[in-house]
Amino acid sequence: MKSFLKVAGAALALSMGFASQSFAAEYPTKDIRMIIPWGAGGGTDGIVRKLGTIAEKDLGQSIYAENIEGGISATGIMQVMKARPDGYTLGALTYDSVVTVPWQGLLPTYKLDKLKLIARVTSEPDAIIVDADSPYQSIDDLIAAAKENPGQIKIGIQNTGSRLHLAMLQFQQLTDTEFKLIAYPGGAAPQKEAILSDEVDVVATSMGDFSALIEGGDVRGLVEFSDNRNPTFPDVPTAKEQGVDLQIGSFIVLAAPADTPDDVVAKVEANYKAALESDEFQEWVSKVGVSPNWLGSDEVTAWAEETQKTLFDQMQALVDQGVIKK
Repeated sequence: MKSFLKVAGAALALSMGFASQSFAAEYPTKDIRMIIPWGAGGGTDGIVRKLGTIAEKDLGQSIYAENIEGGISATGIMQVMKARPDGYTLGALTYDSVVTVPWQGLLPTYKLDKLKLIARVTSEPDAIIVDADSPYQSIDDLIAAAKENPGQIKIGIQNTGSRLHLAMLQFQQLTDTEFKLIAYPGGAAPQKEAILSDEVDVVATSMGDFSALIEGGDVRGLVEFSDNRNPTFPDVPTAKEQGVDLQIGSFIVLAAPADTPDDVVAKVEANYKAALESDEFQEWVSKVGVSPNWLGSDEVTAWAEETQKTLFDQMQALVDQGVIKK
């Protein structure tokens, strides 16, 4: 009897192995859902959709984007975590998905180990952007005005406690200024409406998110929190050039549910890497102020963990100083 059970068990394991290999070889046989945890119209939405339209050509099935907003990206990412691990539900993580939500700890069931990170595809520094008619011609003008009128200049950030909130808190500390920070949850789209309607004087976001408005002459960048100038907007100085020691920005990481088969993940990774390196994407992305910055599945998890630790330490320092509350 024991011998029979061993043989049966081995046969079952072998058949499951063949089934897994067959599944990976045939994948995909239907459309793939890509969850974007921010509203339509923002930078993340545009980049992920563009990559998907290129990647799906080789995959042979459509990759359809679904915007699921809320919870500083947690609502959409939780759906990825809970999805069937078969490669037909993927998600796009941003800074808040990797840093803000885990650090705040408001959702005990939100754990990044419920995901299998596939690749980082882009990175982009944050920036300070003003209306085209703004009297602030440089970051020095903005700092001087803030010192003359503490707490009066309105800066539109995204969610309270988000990366952009942290960036502006650090900016205030480094420049000894005080601004009126106004939160616009839901990504860059509400910020665009706020600055175009003169609800705010300034926004903190990425130039990639506002590339169309910059190109159209509606807004302009004052400074980018980087140490290298943006090749798309080379006239915008870096924070380092302006004597402000602040480098911060976002990124996009593709992910699948944790138990998604490795062969399936490898197939998705290969197709997205080819899409990222394609002439079509490279030409498109060069016009939107975002830097392709590939990091594959063999490195991206360690990078995410290191990024988390570094930023958690920075935020805890602000808590200890009484600047923010956790």
